[in-house]
Amino acid sequence: AAPSIHREQALPNCLLIFAKMKIESATLFLALAASATAFAPSGMSAVRSHSVSLNILKDEVDKAELDKALGREIDYKPGMAQTAFAKQYSGLVGQEVRTVGEAFKEFTAILGAPVSPLYKSMVSDIVGTTHLITVNARFKRDAIWSLGMVSALDLLFKNYPEVRIRTQIQTALFEATNLDEDTIRSEAASIVSWAEGKSKDEISAALRGEGDSPVAKIATAAKADEFWMYSRFFGLGLVKMMEMVGVEQNADDTYPVMEEWMGKALDKPFFTACSDSDLYFKIKGKLDMMETMMKEIEIREKKRMAERLEAKAEAALKQAERDAEFADIAAADKEEKAEEKEAQPFFANDE
Repeated sequence: AAPSIHREQALPNCLLIFAKMKIESATLFLALAASATAFAPSGMSAVRSHSVSLNILKDEVDKAELDKALGREIDYKPGMAQTAFAKQYSGLVGQEVRTVGEAFKEFTAILGAPVSPLYKSMVSDIVGTTHLITVNARFKRDAIWSLGMVSALDLLFKNYPEVRIRTQIQTALFEATNLDEDTIRSEAASIVSWAEGKSKDEISAALRGEGDSPVAKIATAAKADEFWMYSRFFGLGLVKMMEMVGVEQNADDTYPVMEEWMGKALDKPFFTACSDSDLYFKIKGKLDMMETMMKEIEIREKKRMAERLEAKAEAALKQAERDAEFADIAAADKEEKAEEKEAQPFFANDE
């Protein structure tokens, strides 16, 4: 009898555990359904979420409780969320955005020339990265970003083998990403001009918004923008400014300065900027290594060319010596024959 009593008492507990598992599974499935249908049309998301909820939970009360517990609407409509972010950018709903493939196709058409095989991957990356930055609704270009853009291009294409193609690649990049090259370079030059002769502390003060310098104005605008977007070229612009104030150009020395400028002065997250600066120095190291290899190859080729020219010169000299020797022998033979002719008697054949 005792085992039967225990089984009777254990049965409700099992049902309770099963019910809890069912509710937890339903919550998980509904959350997954919401995330999966966020990118589908609103009608499809409503149908799918409703069918999922009907398959998992048959009780309308349970469904209502779960929807309330989730604290969000299952049906997603772009720009209709009751948040400051959605309200600020709701006017962009429905606008078409070019893909990376379309931007690269335009870049290729503008360039109209093949890219060196050593630079193909690098060019593809910078075209795609720049396009994705500039089409973001939160993106706002500033002079520090422009400085980073120009610095990156100078680093990447410093040793490009053909100067004309190098210039064309950069121009095609600006045009394909809807940027004005002259404006970008002018903004970069303004920051370089201002930063000359400044100290690290003076730039820190400007990044805190002190003064009326171009950097201070950029910092003030960034702090006032709740949705200000950091992008890679902004971080590279800061790295270039570090170089100008004498910060040693390696990841270990720039990390604390980047943390101070981005985190403490600008009051923005600094981890991505530090990561970008690390990537910058890794690429710089590879490019420096490639530059060294190219110089070594160039030196070897010049040495081989010099050896070939020297061999040709020696062969030409030997040939000239042989020709002169043959000329002397021919002249001597001619002179000898003339002397023999003169030595013969005039009437030697009249007998």
